[in-house]
Amino acid sequence: MDEREILAASSAVMVLIMFTGIIEKTGKIRKIEKRKGKIYFTIDAKKILKGIKKGCSISCDGSCLTVVKKIRNSFEVELMPETLKLTKFSDSQKDDLINLELAAKIGERLDGHLVTGHIDAVGVISKIIQESGYVDLIIKVPQELMKYLAYKGSVSVNGVSLTIAGRGKDWFKVCLITHTLKVTNFSELQVKDKVNIEIDIVARYLETLLGNK
Repeated sequence: MDEREILAASSAVMVLIMFTGIIEKTGKIRKIEKRKGKIYFTIDAKKILKGIKKGCSISCDGSCLTVVKKIRNSFEVELMPETLKLTKFSDSQKDDLINLELAAKIGERLDGHLVTGHIDAVGVISKIIQESGYVDLIIKVPQELMKYLAYKGSVSVNGVSLTIAGRGKDWFKVCLITHTLKVTNFSELQVKDKVNIEIDIVARYLETLLGNK
């Protein structure tokens, strides 16, 4: 692969990207409704509502969803069957905490990594290790996903940009600092809980380029 191909891949990534993986606030699912065969979540999120209007894209636990209604202290999103199939939302319940991030604006600082909001798979928390005030998560994922997960590379877990601190045949490890536990829903995770996983989009473009060679 030469320099021009790498630049072309990078440009394509920039066009697709919507989020950075830096969580702004958490919201709480106030209502789950089924109307005319469609699923709607009403999410309480008073502290982030100033930046939300109908039609906005917002990352909800890492999944890019469209706001279909803005209510007094909450907003409503519609979940398509494909979204329910590919995410942990099919198991969501009222009062669950949701990590929220508004779409990134061009020209803003990128503190996390490039995240599209398109979930690749559902992972399962297989172990939680607490030591000296820090928390490590061991997350089991479909084995075919592991080729995209590099040691010290980036991954989005429930919409949070994290660094991979270890990996095995069908699992990877991430380390959580106090701030991350404070501003996300990770403090409520338990063993066997499901999480939304999005791989680093650059890995997909590199695979396609190398495959074409």
